[in-house]
Amino acid sequence: MDTPIILTSTSGDFAEQDCACPDGGFEPIPMPAIDSAATWQIAPRLYRAPLPAQHQLVFNPAGYSNVVVLNAPAQNILDSFNATRSLDSIVPRDAPSHGDYLDAVRAFAALGLVRPADASTSILRSRAKTLTAWLHVTNACNLRCTYCYINKTNQAMNEETGRAAVDAVFRSAARNEFQAVKLKYAGGEATLNFELVRMLHTHAQARAKKTGLKLRQVVLSNGVGLTHAMIEFLRDENIRLMISLDGIGAAHDAQRVFANGRGTFLSVAHAIDRAIENGLSPHLSITVTAHNADTLPDAVNFALDRDLLFNLNFYRENDCAGSHAQLAADHARIIAGMQAAFAMIEARLPRHRIIDGLVDRSSFAEPHEYACGAGHNYMVIDERGGIARCQMEIERTVTNVLADDPLFALRQVHDNFLNVPVQQKTGCADCEWQLWCAGGCSLLTLRATGRTDVQSPYCNVYKALYPDAVRLEGLRLLQYGALDA
Repeated sequence: MDTPIILTSTSGDFAEQDCACPDGGFEPIPMPAIDSAATWQIAPRLYRAPLPAQHQLVFNPAGYSNVVVLNAPAQNILDSFNATRSLDSIVPRDAPSHGDYLDAVRAFAALGLVRPADASTSILRSRAKTLTAWLHVTNACNLRCTYCYINKTNQAMNEETGRAAVDAVFRSAARNEFQAVKLKYAGGEATLNFELVRMLHTHAQARAKKTGLKLRQVVLSNGVGLTHAMIEFLRDENIRLMISLDGIGAAHDAQRVFANGRGTFLSVAHAIDRAIENGLSPHLSITVTAHNADTLPDAVNFALDRDLLFNLNFYRENDCAGSHAQLAADHARIIAGMQAAFAMIEARLPRHRIIDGLVDRSSFAEPHEYACGAGHNYMVIDERGGIARCQMEIERTVTNVLADDPLFALRQVHDNFLNVPVQQKTGCADCEWQLWCAGGCSLLTLRATGRTDVQSPYCNVYKALYPDAVRLEGLRLLQYGALDA
């Protein structure tokens, strides 16, 4: 038997975005030792697709592992478990290929592709590990983007409120036994109140040290006011930077403009390149609307040229944005634009993983039953110290930074939108992608349908794109051919 080859990679850096990224909620079931006499079977409903040179992509939508690439001998071993079998019944212990076979089966078991015959699943629910908080350090902004959901004013968070906000986040994190805190410095435009960002960073570090919690931080920015000093600070303090870039030239300028209406592309591109030159690689957030759906390959090419992580996220209707009729692209255009962007990626496959946050609010980093952390492990703190569940409803505050456990108060809210698990959403229960999509943004679904217990209005777009997205990861693994590439 030729040597079986199994290629996979663990989830990498997740491209930063403005949304409340999901935090898993599942963990793999520890597999028992591989016993030659025990019976095993292939995991049900594996997604499989051909790749070049007789390789095959395998993905377990109901498991914990990610995209796996197999050569023909590895495929044959996996297929031998279509019926419940013991190892000895397929390859005797004294067969020359027994060692390679056993190694392959161990890998399949670890990846959740095969499991004991008496096991009904390969994953278990677990606690979310990270409490994420949006710190709205200012409500002011120097841009007037067409799709923005913030009703802007000139009010900024002061130091007293900011410190109380950080304290509130760590208080809830400790009270609810989280292992880590993630702070998103946002607005408005966070760089307009950057001195406060500096102070809150120092305060958060002290709180993390005192509580023993891990700390991750990111600044969400439009990029136009980013100075050399800010870049150096973020780089030196290991704070991530996310910059919004929606295209090249006119495609970007059609929806991201200064208050006077002038386009911002040149300023943003300069800020991105200056950050890279100074050792800080920003993550790019690309918002897909009717204005730029046809030019997405250009934005992706910009990111690939600079080896940057990026997220392609879809416009969400809101009360502060411009005309919905002008911003909303029909689904066929979104699919075509995204597939053209995928073709650009395929032609220039990066060494690093990009699948994890590639498609809108989907996450291929790990299985999850909630599309975001709103109402579970996420809080949004406005410039006055009020706390809401989501930045898209930042004006609907539920509690404030003086509460003993603000997260507890957020979890008690059951009106307006409910962030329900995907298993409770009509149209999702039998979908093979449910634990990677989780039914999409609940607030968007509520606005479109009047309910949150149904699938996303973008459902057909997701289903059209997911096979292409996992194929890209398979091609990347095949090209670079290394475990944990």
